Amino acid sequence: MTPGSNIPLPVARVTVDVTAPVRLDVSSLLLTADGKVRSDEDFIFFNQPTGPGVTYRSGGGTSPDTITVDTAAVPPGIEKIVVTASPDAAGQTFQGIEPTATIRNADDNSVLASFTPPQLGSETALVIVEVYLRNGVWKARAVGQGYSNGLAGIATDFGVSVEEPAPAAAQPAAPTPAPAARTQVTTPPPPAAPPTAAAAPPSSGKINLDKGRVSLQKNQTVSLVKGGRPLLSQVKMGLGWEPAFRGKDIDLDASVIAYGPQRNHIDSCYFGKLSIVNGAIKHSGDNLTGEGGGDDEVIVVDLGRLPQEVTGLVFTVNSFSGQKFTEVAKAYCRLIDAASGEELVRFDLTSAEAQTGVIMAKLIKQFSGEWEMTALGDFVKSRTVRGMVKPAAQSL
Repeated sequence: MTPGSNIPLPVARVTVDVTAPVRLDVSSLLLTADGKVRSDEDFIFFNQPTGPGVTYRSGGGTSPDTITVDTAAVPPGIEKIVVTASPDAAGQTFQGIEPTATIRNADDNSVLASFTPPQLGSETALVIVEVYLRNGVWKARAVGQGYSNGLAGIATDFGVSVEEPAPAAAQPAAPTPAPAARTQVTTPPPPAAPPTAAAAPPSSGKINLDKGRVSLQKNQTVSLVKGGRPLLSQVKMGLGWEPAFRGKDIDLDASVIAYGPQRNHIDSCYFGKLSIVNGAIKHSGDNLTGEGGGDDEVIVVDLGRLPQEVTGLVFTVNSFSGQKFTEVAKAYCRLIDAASGEELVRFDLTSAEAQTGVIMAKLIKQFSGEWEMTALGDFVKSRTVRGMVKPAAQSL
């Protein structure tokens, strides 16, 4: 499978095992339509191995940890079961480690599909695959979404309240004690009324660049601030894609559209106009095939040199030849520090629609002078950047 691809499940009971060159902690969360757990009982992991319709089994370090999903036993209201993994060693990232999720028929162990997330780096936890209900049919989707703050980051994102045990905390009484570094799930004391979910507290602030590279999901935002200072140097927006498996070469065009404070169109930078706003935005030129590693097209933005009237930048990709994004694999955008080459922010497109244009991301200038980047991933019908001006303005 490739990121964003899906398969219908031909059986009611499936297992997902995750293998890697190192030992992993595998877990699962049952999510409602709003993408949250109902309570901490919907978080299935080594300290809580069973839940409604979902079971965790440890491989003991010699075999893969396994999540089994019995879709017939999943309670009403649960529309998605995500399978996650993180390296067992504290602080270890997925750099150089390629985990593979294998989806099997739980009754005869036959393989239904497998997925290896591409281009991993500083992630310390991943949502690898998800089993989800769509129009009455259970399906499995390859995801590969990374987190830089471990299993606790995934759990909190999906509404579970977590805390790390203190270093001196006693080991749990079990035949094979769990390492102290593993995350413990806690539920706040119940209120007078019956408790609902162990919801995570509201975020205390914006995500910024202080902790290193940020992997965004659709509609997530990161403030381009590091060490308390806004990032106002040159950045590169790299956009990449590959033809779908055994597909033909695909000619996509990356562009950036500049807007003013009233969503007014100022100019567009694309293969036919490689420099705009007095050279503060420049385009690398057209890639005609999508083949090869690395970014297919790069747009350089000098944030410090942008004119005052430019307050919004929207990055888009179009298929002038009319090929649809269902014929594209591994589409992504990433923000890079032009001076150091360091990747700051990444957004991998994990879904596709039969459209010829996609609004990938936007940069918005705040009143404070800092810029924020938001992952979008919205598909539209347009083969040229000219047709993207209006829908991109609506995204601001």
